[in-house]
Formats: sequence, structure tokens, C-alpha cells
Amino acid sequence: MKMEQREKGESVGFDDEKWVYDSSVDHKGRVPLRATTGVWKASLFIIAIEFSERLSYFGIATSLIIYLTKVLNQDLKTAAKSVNYWTGVTTIMPLLGGFLADAYLGRFSTVLASSIVYLLGLTLLTMSRLIPNLRPCDSTTCSEPRKIHEVVFFLSIYLISIGTGGHKPSLESFGADQFDDDHSGERRKKMSFFNWWNFGLCSGLLLGVTVVVYVQDNASWAAADIVLTVVMASSLMVFCVGRPFYRYRKPTGSPLTPMVQVLVAAFAKRNLACPSNPSQLHEIPESKKTEGRLLWHTDKLKFLDKAAVLEDKQSSGEKQQNPWRLATVTQVEEVKLILNMIPIWLSTLPFGICVAQASTFFIKQGTTLDRKIGHSFLIPPASIYSLAAIGMIISVVIYEKILVPFLRTTTRTERGIKILQRIGIGMVFSVVTMVVAALVEKKRLTLVENDPIKGSTSMSVFWLAPQFLIIGFGDGFALVGLQEFFYDQVPDSMRSLGIALYLSIIGAANFISSWLITIVDDVTAKTGKSWFGKNLNSSRLDNFYWLLAAITAANLGVYVVLARRYTYKNVQGRDATAVTDCYEGDVVGAVVGA
Repeated sequence: MKMEQREKGESVGFDDEKWVYDSSVDHKGRVPLRATTGVWKASLFIIAIEFSERLSYFGIATSLIIYLTKVLNQDLKTAAKSVNYWTGVTTIMPLLGGFLADAYLGRFSTVLASSIVYLLGLTLLTMSRLIPNLRPCDSTTCSEPRKIHEVVFFLSIYLISIGTGGHKPSLESFGADQFDDDHSGERRKKMSFFNWWNFGLCSGLLLGVTVVVYVQDNASWAAADIVLTVVMASSLMVFCVGRPFYRYRKPTGSPLTPMVQVLVAAFAKRNLACPSNPSQLHEIPESKKTEGRLLWHTDKLKFLDKAAVLEDKQSSGEKQQNPWRLATVTQVEEVKLILNMIPIWLSTLPFGICVAQASTFFIKQGTTLDRKIGHSFLIPPASIYSLAAIGMIISVVIYEKILVPFLRTTTRTERGIKILQRIGIGMVFSVVTMVVAALVEKKRLTLVENDPIKGSTSMSVFWLAPQFLIIGFGDGFALVGLQEFFYDQVPDSMRSLGIALYLSIIGAANFISSWLITIVDDVTAKTGKSWFGKNLNSSRLDNFYWLLAAITAANLGVYVVLARRYTYKNVQGRDATAVTDCYEGDVVGAVVGA
């Protein structure tokens, strides 16, 4: 009898330390055994495939502007837009992938399917550089690439975009699913998971922009693509080997439908008065809740509470209720969560615009500087991006090993520092990055003006090191914080979509960056000389960086106000106080250094 109950996922009275009762199942559809599933024994397999995916992505992304300008002969402005559009699509696609994972496919299946698409894109990219009829041109001296190569090349990198669209949101949320939020030990490990996840991500990035880029520059683009394809195929097999150790969440249907139902019900009952006591609103008793967790009522967006108001003909105890007429408090609170997150999402877009410059203009600047080490070794331009990864790794390690333990002792909270505080600190770094980048670019242009022949080749590429390191420090705070924020604060049924919302910040920011370039180019061209010329030496990127610094600094003030007013997710049930205590307070202290 007990075995039958376990097969159905029912509690049979065992100690919660032995079994995991968080709506997850093992690979056979049973209640997971805590000792043999989840936590680090499972997440290490997941971090491994993330490492290889980031190796591939950054091996391609950081060299893309070099390939577009040198092989496909695009000018600087067009190449920057092409990179921004591709990056934008790559980071917007996860919205679709995350939705499908949460609603219909499940996270494991989505990762598996999207990894196969990703691998197909890498294979096609390799073929476009190996097969004679698909190569850019007949020889290295040809002036125009073949159109067939351009078609196959862009098809392959956009297949990688589609693969990333399902891979990124599903994989990270699947990794976080391996930790039980209702178990104090696993919850604390989960906080560390996002830090070590980004450590693995940065390790892949670091190898991608050093080893892979070096192979591209000194061997061939095709050789580098072969390496990426083999590594991705190998990591996919490793991911499948870990299948018995994973905890799985079953898809629960579209998470958007209940939200629409809340809005419809609230509008239909707009003329009803809300009870003064929130306990009179409709809610499913915790003992009857089969999936997810119940949320406490909050006082914000009170007009939505009308969706949970019981009408005269309705009874809270009735088994069947019209979901388009009556919602639960938890469903109402889930809608509030999403609506409250929208201003935070919007206020982080300028940070994403700053990040977008690192993979375009920052790298292109490196091509004009002295990249020699010693007498013979030449640093590939894209490899300078490794400093951003190093900066992020340093900040993550300092945060995890020094800051958090110290702050846990002083603040007596599990998290140590609040999520929105962490993001705010990263945004401060982005402002500093743009200021430093503007000063360095002004120095480079001064050298070009004083010596047009030699130009900036007398200036070491390591002048770019501060701006890459600083933006890496900022990523360690802001990007990791955004991942944790959007995973943790969305409804439990939308966690893949939550990671997709985080990624969409970078995607939308890349599109905005492209539009901003177009607008600035048009405006400055009419006033005299465009800030974006045919090449860097005829451009004024320093002015563009100052503009971004001003926009980001002004936006930071808006972010602080929004973050102070934000109400965090408040979960009912076991250890709810421990979960929510760490969110109380405001963001000002961290942002201004108090």
C-alpha cells in the first residue's frame, strides 16, 4: 500500500528529511528520495552543460563583430547592429522557450530538445566553413563573400539562437529545482547555487574568449567550430547520464491562463466592495492544496482582490467554482507579483544597454590597439573580453565566500544582502564602466589625432582592462541578482519563464542599443559629424559612452525608488518566515554604500 502511495506521489507519513514533498518527482514519476536525488549531486551535471553552452556562445558572440567586418565586409555601424539584433533575438527567444517548458514540455525535455537544435546550428556553422561551395570565398584575397555562405552562416547562428531560447531558461530553472525551498539546508544551498552557476558560466566564457578565439585567429574558424561542436555533443551526453539524479517538475499548463482569469474576474466584480478582513477572501485550504505554495495577502493593487471576493451565490466550500468568476488569494497575489516586477524589469534596461557595448564596441576598440605580448604573441581582439569574465568570477567568489558570511552574521538573515540591493550595486558599476570607457576612448582618439599614420597602435590593449574588469564586477552583482530575482519572485509555475524574463532584459537592451545607435547617428549627422563613422577613428564613441553614463545614472535614481517600494513574495507554510525575512528592508543602504 505504501509503495502504491509513493508511486502516486502521496505522503505516507515518512520523515520529510527522507522524502521531498515539493511537488517534484524522480525520473520514474515517484516522490524523490532526498539522499539520492537533487542538490549538488544533480546540479553539477546541469552546470556542466551550461559550461559548454557558454563556451560555444561566447566563442561565437565575442568574435562575431570581427567576422562580420573582416570576412563579410560589413561596416562598423552595420556590424554592431547585426550583433545587437542577433544577441537580442538570442535573449528574447527564451520567453517562448520558458513558456513552453513551464506549460507543456517540462524543463528536462525542453533542455534536451533545444540542445539538439543548438547542436544542429553548430554543425551547420562548421559546414559553412569546411565545405568548399559554402565557404566565404575561393581564396583569402577575395573581396566579396559568397551569398550562399552568408545565408548558411546567418541560418546557423539563428538556429543557435533558437536552441538558446529553450536551453537557457529551462536549464537554469531546472538546476534551481534541484533544491527544496521548504528545507532550510537545501534552501541555503540554493542561494549558493546561483553564484556557482555563474562561476561555471564564467569559466566557459573565459575559455570561449581565450582558447576558442585563439584557435579562430591562429588556426581557422572551422577548427574552432569543430571544437565547439564536439564539446557541446559531449556535454549533452553527460547531461543525459545525470537523469536518475534529477528532480523533475511536471508541466501544469499555461501559467498565463489563471492570470487572465484573475483580471477577468476582478473586472466582472469591479462594483463589489472588498471585505475589510482579508481572511474573508476566497482561498484553498493548505491541506487541500495539491501543487505549488500558498501566498499571503498583500495590500498593494487592491482592485485585483475583487477577483477573490465571494458573491452571495458563492460559497468558499464549494468544490467547483467558475475560475473566470472567482479566483483564490494565491492566484491574485501571483498576478500582483508579475505586475510589481514590470517596473523593475524596465528600470534595469539601461544596465543591459551598457552590457551590450562590451561585446561590440569594446572589442572593436581592441583591434586598433597594440595587442602584442613580448615579441611574437598577439592577443586576439575578442580575448580581451576574458577580463570581464575574470571580474565576474572575482566578484562572485568574494560575494559568496566573504561578503555573504559576514553579512549573515551582522544582519542575521539567510541571504545577507537583499536581492534588489545586489542588483543596485551592479548598476552603480555600469555607470562607472561607461565613464572609464569614455575617458579611455578619448585618449585613444587623441593619439590618432596627433599621429594619424601610427594612430593608436602605440597604446596597449590593456588600457581597456579597467572597463572590462569593472563591468565584470557589475555583472557579478547585477546579473546574478537578476537571475535570482526573476526565478524566485515569479509564481512557482512560471520559473522557466522567470529566467526568460531576466534574459529578455539583455535581449531588449540589445535592440534598444541598436535603435539608440540609429537615432544618435541621425541626430549627430545633421548637426555636423556623426558619432558613428566608417571606422573607429572617424567615430566619437567617447561621446556615446558619456551619453550612456548619463542615462544609466539618471535611471539609477528611478530604480532606487522602485526597489524601495517593491513588495517581495510572501509564502505561507513551512519556514515561510525564514524565507521572507531576508527580503525586508530597502535598497538605499547598499546602493549608496551605507
